[in-house]
Amino acid sequence: MTERSVDVTEDRLLVPALVFIALVVAAVASLGTPLITSVATSFHVSLGSAQWTLTIALLSGAVATPVLGRLGAGPHRRATILATLAIVVAGSTLTVLPLPFACLLIGRAAQGVGLGLTALMMGVARDHLPEKRSAAVIALISVVSIIGAGVGYPLAALLAELGGVRAAYGLGLVVTTAALLTAWSSMPEAPEGRSAHLDLAGAVVLACALVLVLLLAGERNLWNQHLAVAAGLAAVAVVLLGAWIVVELRSTAPLVDVRAVRHPAVAGANLAMFTSGIGMYLLLTLITRYAQTPNGAGYGFGLTTFVAGLVLIPFSVLGFVAGKLTPRARTRIADPLLLAASAVVVGGGFALFAAARSHLVELFVAMGVLGLGVGGFSAAMPGVILAVTPKSETSSAMSFNYVVRSVGYALGSAIGGLILAAGTDGLFPADSAYTTAALVGLGAMAITTLISLALARRGGSATNP
Repeated sequence: MTERSVDVTEDRLLVPALVFIALVVAAVASLGTPLITSVATSFHVSLGSAQWTLTIALLSGAVATPVLGRLGAGPHRRATILATLAIVVAGSTLTVLPLPFACLLIGRAAQGVGLGLTALMMGVARDHLPEKRSAAVIALISVVSIIGAGVGYPLAALLAELGGVRAAYGLGLVVTTAALLTAWSSMPEAPEGRSAHLDLAGAVVLACALVLVLLLAGERNLWNQHLAVAAGLAAVAVVLLGAWIVVELRSTAPLVDVRAVRHPAVAGANLAMFTSGIGMYLLLTLITRYAQTPNGAGYGFGLTTFVAGLVLIPFSVLGFVAGKLTPRARTRIADPLLLAASAVVVGGGFALFAAARSHLVELFVAMGVLGLGVGGFSAAMPGVILAVTPKSETSSAMSFNYVVRSVGYALGSAIGGLILAAGTDGLFPADSAYTTAALVGLGAMAITTLISLALARRGGSATNP
């Protein structure tokens, strides 16, 4: 197919397919969150080991994303999408079969690879839809890639309660198979004339660096019990990231165009994504953990995993609403200003949680405010980056942005865990520790707001096309 807009019939099929695939891979990757306790019980492993069913999916997703982004920029994008979804389906099969725990981890790693498809869905939309239509679809894809967690969490928790952990993972197998069939029937070929060579050396170096960064962010016990080892690994990660930048600058076909990433708009957007990722994920984890804390701790509501998952419904619903409304707002307000406004809304969610959390309805409200801010931020972010990015580099540019987001999420989770651990004198953290963590998150969103305003000032007051 040449680089042109699809006809009306194809448009009707393509847009739902792109959104559905992005939603599925996000929801399936998040399945590990509500099932950690069930996995520990079913496989007779520790909670720390069971936590790896989530961690390994995030790790594989972060490593696969830039590689898939580069492959998606080439002539074999359709084949890349189908092959990736086939890997995800195979991984989903491993999670359902009565196999040892190690096979479950392999399956979860394979499912995590699908996270790299979000940027490819954006590339397809930008190549094959009219400009105004593609901008709205890309914004929606960005939103559902985040709110997918809110969709998968309560469903997986309910299935785990009714039929066990295998039944919950069975949901993943069903929806990933449906996603593969959808992609097979609807994904167009990449426009003619594209070429993309995979920078293998850059991919290996970046993968090693990301694994170290995300491990150091997630493994808090390593910092507590082996500080020297953790500091040494952190130094290695910094060296690897520096080496990766050198490799990319010297490569004729880099994995990520580092020179383009240095563009003020792109660099600023990625920095804003990083700081906002810390705050967004921090509040998400604080609210869900607070809701499940037993009443005996002096606070909390002792909710079951399923009921706690329902707290995420306002997050998903209002996030989706914000994602639908943001493209209309972009006709009057510049994208960086939308980022700033959304960061303020997320900050409002932190303020609500810090000031009022004695009633369950207050957690629902805070989660809804978070969803509204996250939805608006996610919908506006692609516009900032793609405004200065060629069509052929859409997948690669957005994949790097999602790697930055993953690192921000991991650090947000780690920071929240460290603050709550520091405030724990017994089985549960003190209630004041949650307030402290909320104030730290509020600071992260304040920084995000300032970065976004600086982007807006640099870009002027012009609105989006």
